Amino acid sequence: MISANNVTLRIGKKALFEDVNIKFTEGNCYGLIGANGAGKSTFLKILSGQLETTKGDISITPGQRLSVLEQDHFKYDEYPVMDVVIMGNERLYQIMKEKDAIYAKEDFTDEDGIRASELEGEFAEMDGWEAESNAAMLLNGLGIDTALHSAVMNTLNGSEKVKVLLAKALFGNPDILLLDEPTNHLDLDAIAWLEDFLIDFENTVIVVSHDRYFLNKVCTYTADIDYGKIQLYAGNYDFWYESSQLLIKQMKEANKKKEEKIKELQEFISRFSANASKSKQATSRKRALEKIELDEIKPSSRKYPYIDFRPDREIGNEVLTVEGISKTVDGVKVLDNISFIVGRNDKIAFVGGNELAKTTLFQILTGETEPDEGTYKWGVTTSQAYFPKDNTREFDNDYTIVDWLTVYSPVKDVTYVRGFLGRMLFAGEDGVKKVKILSGGEKVRCLLSKMMISGANCLILDEPTNHLDMESITALNNGLIKFPGVELFACHDHQFVQTTANRIMEILPNGQLVDKITTYDEYLANDEMARKRTVYTNNNTEDDN
Repeated sequence: MISANNVTLRIGKKALFEDVNIKFTEGNCYGLIGANGAGKSTFLKILSGQLETTKGDISITPGQRLSVLEQDHFKYDEYPVMDVVIMGNERLYQIMKEKDAIYAKEDFTDEDGIRASELEGEFAEMDGWEAESNAAMLLNGLGIDTALHSAVMNTLNGSEKVKVLLAKALFGNPDILLLDEPTNHLDLDAIAWLEDFLIDFENTVIVVSHDRYFLNKVCTYTADIDYGKIQLYAGNYDFWYESSQLLIKQMKEANKKKEEKIKELQEFISRFSANASKSKQATSRKRALEKIELDEIKPSSRKYPYIDFRPDREIGNEVLTVEGISKTVDGVKVLDNISFIVGRNDKIAFVGGNELAKTTLFQILTGETEPDEGTYKWGVTTSQAYFPKDNTREFDNDYTIVDWLTVYSPVKDVTYVRGFLGRMLFAGEDGVKKVKILSGGEKVRCLLSKMMISGANCLILDEPTNHLDMESITALNNGLIKFPGVELFACHDHQFVQTTANRIMEILPNGQLVDKITTYDEYLANDEMARKRTVYTNNNTEDDN
């Protein structure tokens, strides 16, 4: 168990947390939620001891081991992948290194033999002989190919490094597991594997994530940070949302009844306070009035942007035709003879582990790059707006936010442009911020403003939920559900894909395309059944041999 006892953290004069008391018990997974800036990551750092509190303390059951998902992707660049994962159990890794050093000695002494024997005993107690196979299982589950297990970390790409650090955090069955955005940079298969791992995990998990489906799947409790306090709810994210909304509704209804009672008492007192025969009753009602207190309903610190894509023109029947597109990038064929036709009602989610293939296809369809082979043709009634995964070039200038959006606005009026920015939570002086210094989330909201102001009837979005908080993801999700035009998008948020897409296209590792008109959950269910059929067939074939 890990608990916070009267924890207060002040940054300057501002109290980020004030007298927080909360216990996290064994066998439960806690989803830590709150608006951007509420202090989710900061609270995890307090729990892990990386950050000192102003007041209060953190207590952990003696003897329990705490493991943290690290965020520094370059920290272990000089180490082999397998070593990094096993470092997740620091004591076990120390034993392994000390053993290796003793056995490497040329002048092996009696003292070395005694020490080696002690280490071997402790090594066996900690299941050391299974360490490499357990580490390999975690890496394979997260999608790290076996060939990379012996590689040095600096040879891996960013996504692979994230997976190795996650495997490190999960390694060795820690008693307390702290995970800050563990699904970032994971493909959908790796997220599904992590969900299953955490569901089966028997110790304490505290996780911060913007993935609503993930939180619903793994969490048994939800810890909501708002106004420096943490309120614990039994149940997952959806249960928290329903419970919190119900609580606010009940408080408003109770206040309404109290206000009606107050009005009734005030009218009686005003009418009969000067009447001698009614003076006792008026005095009694004054006492009753003094006892009535309205519940304080603090508005949440959460802010939802208003995302509403309105096409300037209705789309026709001919939208997009793709014929035989192929593309090789850095010697690898990422798209191989891809063909499809997009209809006017299509909302297509592109899925699959090959991130480069999806991005390359979107870049071809938006004219940013040329295919090696094949053609594509947009219908004459279509207009496109594109959200790129890498937005660096978009903001590599000295524009303010208002000036930047005005460039793309059909109406060159500051008030008109500021209206769009206001809906996206850029208020007042925010408009004069330089775009090059914006945070990741602010840049995403700028790009979404650009897409809205364009009036396009075909939206192409490459991982639009990256860098967004839960509230912005929800607003974008709802905006795309309502959008009457065509959508082509890639996204790692399961709930986002499930609630938005009516057609799934998977780009396979060999660059070919699987196209299904179905929901995402149905697609996954059919895919799982196909895999089971393959396993069953292979097993029967082996038996026959």
